[in-house]
Amino acid sequence: MNKPLILVVEDDKPIRNLVAATLKMHDYKFITAENGAGAVLEASSHNPDVMLLDLGLPDMDGVDVIKRIRSWSNMPIIVISARSEDRDKIEALDSGADDYLTKPFSVEELLARIRVAQRRLVRADRSAEGSLFINGDLKIDLAAGLVYLGDEQIHLTPIEYRLICLLAANVGKVLTHTYITQKIWGSSWENDIASLRVFMATLRRKLESDPNSKRCIQTHIGVGYRMLRIDPADKEEK
Repeated sequence: MNKPLILVVEDDKPIRNLVAATLKMHDYKFITAENGAGAVLEASSHNPDVMLLDLGLPDMDGVDVIKRIRSWSNMPIIVISARSEDRDKIEALDSGADDYLTKPFSVEELLARIRVAQRRLVRADRSAEGSLFINGDLKIDLAAGLVYLGDEQIHLTPIEYRLICLLAANVGKVLTHTYITQKIWGSSWENDIASLRVFMATLRRKLESDPNSKRCIQTHIGVGYRMLRIDPADKEEK
């Protein structure tokens, strides 16, 4: 498996040097940026595979960097921030971040997150089979990576898209929190479970925005989630 090119965006020099030294020790290719403008420039110039992003940058908020990058790239973005409030995590994840680590963080956990992102890249390169998943009004175009409710396309973040594909691939089955986080993030850290709840809440809002739409994701409190199979007859009864 080829090592991905990683863009490290961090204005705190000691932390930037720590991350850079860790990546170098494990033979990762990397480039660095000290502010938001530099992050956007490096991302557009070098097309990195993964971004490690601090939110507290001197020239712009990291959330704004995420939004700019998401306008043209789906590369995995791992936020590394001292902001630990749920609202900060929700804002970053809703804006398109794939993962969120709170400072201080362990080097081992950071490397694990990078390996997960790397595996996602490999899977994405291999997923070229053109097929459709249809469940009631929900349609997933797996070849194009698009999701529709009826005839309307709905915008999903990369993590939301992977979640809905995982649920669709196991339609009718209850997937535990641990199973889902292992599949999506490659681990079941406490941060993963919290992030999963955020992503599932936003995903369900998007899928159930129409008050007449049939609920297709069921929560099993304390256990996990299940995508319900929508009977075509139920669709016709609306």
